[in-house]
This record gives sequence, C-alpha cells and structure tokens, in this order.
Amino acid sequence: MIYHLAPLDDWLHDPGRPYAAASLLTDGFIHCSADEQTTLAVANAFFRDAQGPLMALLIEESLVEPMVKWEAPSGAPPPGATPDVRFPHVYGRLNRTAVVGLEKLERGPDGRWAALLPWS
Repeated sequence: MIYHLAPLDDWLHDPGRPYAAASLLTDGFIHCSADEQTTLAVANAFFRDAQGPLMALLIEESLVEPMVKWEAPSGAPPPGATPDVRFPHVYGRLNRTAVVGLEKLERGPDGRWAALLPWS
C-alpha cells in the first residue's frame, strides 16, 4: 500500500478520468509515501496551510498501471521521516482502480496533521 495526499476537491474532480496531481506536470510524477508516518510528515511539511479536507489516497501498488519508481527525496526528507526514506513516485496518470480506499487527515490540538482516519 502506498499513500498519496490530495485535497478532496482534487480527487473528486473529473472522476471518469485517471487522476493527475499537479506534480505530474511540474515534476513528471505523482508524489506518494510508503507509510502513515511518512505521509503525516509530508502533510506537515507541504500541506500545513491546507484549508479543505485533505485526503490520503490508499493505493494498491500492484494495481497501478503507470511505472512506479522508489526514489530518494531530492533534498532533505521532511521532519518526521526517516533519514533513509525512499518515496514511491507514479510516472503517469493514476488509474482510479488502483485506489482502494481513502482516509481523511485530522489535525491534533497543536494544529499539526496528527492522524489518518477512515473516510466514508
């Protein structure tokens, strides 16, 4: 299972087509994380000011049609991630059939992203 962070509105946009995060255009791939701890670290580093619901797409890697490469970050990993972390990157539009669940990120009392909870 790999995780991808997306504002709920982005995920719901154009549900009849494969999903394409903005990073596909800017970086050439869709950023993902390998586990919940790293997903929360990424959320706190890059989505701390997100206003609407922030979701973690639960992706079954074996169902992803585009190539997935596990790569080191281009700079230092976000605080809270292990120093030797590798990130799964999806090199193409994500087929929605690979997304097997959604979890909503919740903030803790200090305002930081603290947990992933089932979303229905």
